[in-house]
Amino acid sequence: MAVGARSGHDDPEERPGRLPEQPSDASGAAPAGGGDDDDAPEGSGTGQKKQRSFWKELPLLIGIALLLALLIKTFLVQAFSIPSDSMMNTLQRGDRVLVDKLTPWFGSEPERGEVVVFHDPGGWLEGEPTPEPNVFQEFLSFIGLMPSAEEKDLIKRTIAVAGDTVECKKGGPVMVNGKALREDYLYPGSSACDDQPFGPFKVPEDRIWVMGDNRQNSQDSRYHMEDVNRGFVPVDKVVGRAVVVAWPLNRWSTLPVPATYDQPGLDAAAAVAPSALGLAGAVPLVLWRRRRLSAQALAARG
Repeated sequence: MAVGARSGHDDPEERPGRLPEQPSDASGAAPAGGGDDDDAPEGSGTGQKKQRSFWKELPLLIGIALLLALLIKTFLVQAFSIPSDSMMNTLQRGDRVLVDKLTPWFGSEPERGEVVVFHDPGGWLEGEPTPEPNVFQEFLSFIGLMPSAEEKDLIKRTIAVAGDTVECKKGGPVMVNGKALREDYLYPGSSACDDQPFGPFKVPEDRIWVMGDNRQNSQDSRYHMEDVNRGFVPVDKVVGRAVVVAWPLNRWSTLPVPATYDQPGLDAAAAVAPSALGLAGAVPLVLWRRRRLSAQALAARG
């Protein structure tokens, strides 16, 4: 071999002004720390943000979930447990119902036929035992994930609203504004009011008249006509309308307004009294005007 010849395995000749090339491994990969950040290995601290641990995020997720549950319970819906048989068969003891609390915030008031939950208006539950929940149950009740066991709440059906005239005679149906209610939702064997007839009387402003569907096992408005509210429930005591039976699952159902409350003339009949008063006031005015015109006509002729 000629003197001065170089082997293919020798280092390349260095040229002035050029940096020496970086050596590479057999696979051709760039050495650690070289190349773009995207090619940096995981854990090198470049190109990626370290992901937070699931266990560190879990308390935050739980806190958000609890806050949402509390807001839903306060402003949207709340679960209530049925403690008695007064609404059978529509509702049975142990059922869980969801109550719409949103619409009352917009000024909506109970309507005839709706099943409503309301706070004790004045001694209706006096003497009734109150369960003593543990701390865990109290917490779940507070955030709305469990029905409240301490609040003095009742659930009944709205029969008549402000301005209605309501009555029920023994052996007869409930009458609202002169219209008989066909109460197909009553517990089998129940009468409309044979155990406690009432009325007629007019429902005052901002009040409702409520009754249970199991009439012979319901301490409703009929049995509290001697209290401060005369058996009526103030509208501001109403928590909301029960809309769904949510538990147990085999009893899941909605709670619509029965068709009998949509019968023609039920609303119109409530306006009969004001209309009659207006007519009675208008008649003398019309007669007086006619006499005056007649007198003016006679004077003109004379």
